[in-house]
Amino acid sequence: MADQTPAGDLRLVDLTKRFGGVTAVDGLTLTVGQGSFFALLGASGCGKTTTLRMIAGLERPTGGQVLLGDRDVTGLRPHKRPVNTVFQNYALFPHLNVFDNVAFGPRRRGLRAVDDEVLRMLTLVQLDGLGQRRPDQLSGGQQQRVALARALINRPRVLLLDEPLGALDLKLRRQMQLELKRVQSEVGVTFVHVTHDQEEAMTMADTVAVMNAGRIEQLGAPADLYEYPATAFVATFLGQSNLLAAEAAGFAGPAGSDVPVTAHGTRFSVPAHRARAAHGPVYLGVRPEKLHLADSVDQLPAGHQHVTGIVTDASYVGVSTQYLLRTGWGDELWAFTANTASGGRLPIGAPVVAHWDPEHAFLLPRAPAAADQAAVKLDEPVGAPS
Repeated sequence: MADQTPAGDLRLVDLTKRFGGVTAVDGLTLTVGQGSFFALLGASGCGKTTTLRMIAGLERPTGGQVLLGDRDVTGLRPHKRPVNTVFQNYALFPHLNVFDNVAFGPRRRGLRAVDDEVLRMLTLVQLDGLGQRRPDQLSGGQQQRVALARALINRPRVLLLDEPLGALDLKLRRQMQLELKRVQSEVGVTFVHVTHDQEEAMTMADTVAVMNAGRIEQLGAPADLYEYPATAFVATFLGQSNLLAAEAAGFAGPAGSDVPVTAHGTRFSVPAHRARAAHGPVYLGVRPEKLHLADSVDQLPAGHQHVTGIVTDASYVGVSTQYLLRTGWGDELWAFTANTASGGRLPIGAPVVAHWDPEHAFLLPRAPAAADQAAVKLDEPVGAPS
């Protein structure tokens, strides 16, 4: 009965799944706010789809709980949960037309007067007038909309989307990102979206959880994750980052001031509120689009920090040109510059000064014996406001 289904947040408490000796999901605890658009983002094998399947009841957890509001639904069978799933292959019934596909759920529950609700759902997903077509007469984007309408007509408390746009081409995928966001905003249902596509997660979700090796590396608003990554993994998985291995020397003055760092014999500083570590081995990070190029040090704005290098590659990608620079100590840095009407492209072999505003840099902890490991403790930025 609809009035018996739980409202409230979706909560995962110490959720764990092991397959033999392999831990796919490792003690996952998080809360998805009611009515929010939540994205689980990660590479293949990180545990995101397994997590989705446990929420849906398609996979039994090894340990932990799945709760909707105050109700524990961990032991409920899939059809007993107020949850629906939209899969990447849509799973439409090929022998039924669009109208009957959407009406299937309510009719199966014994409801007879469903025509008006089906038409309302088709209008919601912008498929008016296509009710008599069969799935093979629809485009990929239209099939995806049918699958969405078929799930939403059941009035789930939570809608799970398992890579729903993966089969679409780039242009249609971007169009459907906006459509999904619009539909979620209109119906107010909690959406939990699993994807490996960073742009897709950041475009649609209110909150993104970046998963790695069965755990949450960082959770927050897309802009916060991008501007304030918590680990090297997040910094490099969510977009690109230039990470320089460095040593931090603690605060230069009172707590809350700049943190001085040394990288390859050169001194830099990072504002304390941009630092997640202030002592010992760190990464000094700068996003490629925050890195600017100049011909000489004399051209730098006041307060900017810099390194010198040589252009080793240049890729024109329409809105920007992506330059690869080799520094004097051998590291390579990316710099993305907007393609405007003025100025030409830098030639390969050109000497350049790469510079940045310290307010656009960040510091991350670095394991001294494993510089490329991303499994570091998630801390608040040093000196960040409480």
